[in-house]
Amino acid sequence: MNRLLMCCAFIFFLSTVSRGEQVRVFILAGQSNMQGHGKIAAEDRSNGGKGSLEWLARNTGTASKYSSLLDQQGKWAEREDVQIVYLDRKGNLSPGFGHRDGYIGPELGFGQVVGDAFDTPVLLIKVAWGGKSLAIDFRPPSAGGDVGPYYKELLQLTRTTLRDAKTLFPQYADCKFELAGFGWHQGWNDRVNQAFNDAYEQNMICFINDIRKDLNAPNLPFVIAETGMSGWEEKHPRAVSLMKAQKAAAEKPEFRGNVEFVGTKDFYRPKESSPSGQAYHWNNNAETYYLIGEGMGQSMLRLINQRK
Repeated sequence: MNRLLMCCAFIFFLSTVSRGEQVRVFILAGQSNMQGHGKIAAEDRSNGGKGSLEWLARNTGTASKYSSLLDQQGKWAEREDVQIVYLDRKGNLSPGFGHRDGYIGPELGFGQVVGDAFDTPVLLIKVAWGGKSLAIDFRPPSAGGDVGPYYKELLQLTRTTLRDAKTLFPQYADCKFELAGFGWHQGWNDRVNQAFNDAYEQNMICFINDIRKDLNAPNLPFVIAETGMSGWEEKHPRAVSLMKAQKAAAEKPEFRGNVEFVGTKDFYRPKESSPSGQAYHWNNNAETYYLIGEGMGQSMLRLINQRK
């Protein structure tokens, strides 16, 4: 597409979102693996680039799936129909919204899925910080004790973004914003503490109920991505227990049809196929983070379609 056609397409897009259309808003929350540590650049010093997003997009074995993330000039494409706000960063969804520039998290795969599914725009609000527990940092009100500071921060950032969305994204000035779903990927800081581990299922139930109450969104579709960082080889009792707790919370009868658990063990890639051996960050494998987000997005669409 030449520059003139690109400009025309952008103007057309702006015109199509200025007539009172609905913008679907999804919250993506959690700790460092929601922040995202999937490496973008293929660097020789990082295992020859294996498992990086660049390697995935250009390697003959994976390009059929990931080359679509590149534009016709071979640069990372931006989605004008999917916007993202991540703390102090915002813009069209593209690779680079991980924990810092040069990395991706689940937001990329998630945004591709939901962006493709809807004819109207999507806004992702990502609220994630490294090293945070559900038992303390994100502790929900109905769990008792002190409400977690990052639970409060999550609510504040979400409300502020929704309040200011038309200023942050002027192309949506005449649009209506609908809170459409919540995605959660977290667990490490609870699985390393036995007391936190034991309380995780109940804390997760309280968290879902309280988020829905505090955001005035009853039955808000909610997906929980498993903390499966070592794949099917994980045998540590607390790790196994926490993953079971995540699944059990999602399968409570009261959550039938509006909460889903997303298994992630299949998305694990060994260090031999990854930029690093940093297991607790999925070995920095970009494919893993992309597939987690993709799985969360597919799960979210199932929940949304069940509501129709």
